[in-house]
Amino acid sequence: MELRVTESTEDELSIEIAGEDHTFMNVLKGALLEHDDVSAATYDVNPEQSGGQTEPILTIKTEGGVDPLEALEEAAVDVREKTVAFREAFEAAA
Repeated sequence: MELRVTESTEDELSIEIAGEDHTFMNVLKGALLEHDDVSAATYDVNPEQSGGQTEPILTIKTEGGVDPLEALEEAAVDVREKTVAFREAFEAAA
């Protein structure tokens, strides 16, 4: 997975996440929106309306002085923990 920051301020981050599709992006966006300090999380994968962009770009807006990169890191940890818990539950049920 390749990441490229396209815009960064104190309370907003836009990052291109190469090689991913709606499946991963929706999970990551959902995990971000579960955090109280994230006021908005969205992504764009539409190349026709994005100046030819072909990789998804995730945009995160935070409030309360929270660094959007830290919010992204916390959301990624949450996704990993949920994935591990699901795998363990699935294996126990099989």
